[in-house]
Amino acid sequence: MSTTSPAAAPTVIGVPAPQEDADAIVALVAGVQEAQLNADPDAFLDAFREDAIWTTAHGKRLTGLPEISAFTRKVLPPQADAPVTATYTVDLILFIRPDIAAVKIRQRPTARDGGRFLDQIFHGQEDPSELMAAHPEAVPGTPTYVLAKDDGVWRIAAAQNTQVFDVETLAAG
Repeated sequence: MSTTSPAAAPTVIGVPAPQEDADAIVALVAGVQEAQLNADPDAFLDAFREDAIWTTAHGKRLTGLPEISAFTRKVLPPQADAPVTATYTVDLILFIRPDIAAVKIRQRPTARDGGRFLDQIFHGQEDPSELMAAHPEAVPGTPTYVLAKDDGVWRIAAAQNTQVFDVETLAAG
């Protein structure tokens, strides 16, 4: 995508953790982005623990890898031809313990045909409410992942994907 450039390193806070763990977390999130871009359910599901819980941006709760898998295999493959995909940038990593991290992600909708960021239409608007209603595909997300490191591998234990409807946040970009 033409809009992607090397992302700034995320803010890392909490208990001390090796840089290699922060790098592995950024790589996991990049893998989620790549799986979404390629509509690849297997790659997407590799990011989850067997007992994970997931809440979609529309509020659907999924419990355990079998339920997450069934949902993903239903909704992700049709996205391969969708005109919109998204980028995922790790903004913040909070190491709660050396083997548990909360990760804040900036999810930006992008056009597959050239990769322009669709959420830019909201930037600088005093009240982007009408634009939000007219362009729901351009509304960004703000996922939070809780990751656990088991046997040296970081995986999603719990995640909440939330769309950004706060007008001040949208307008500020």
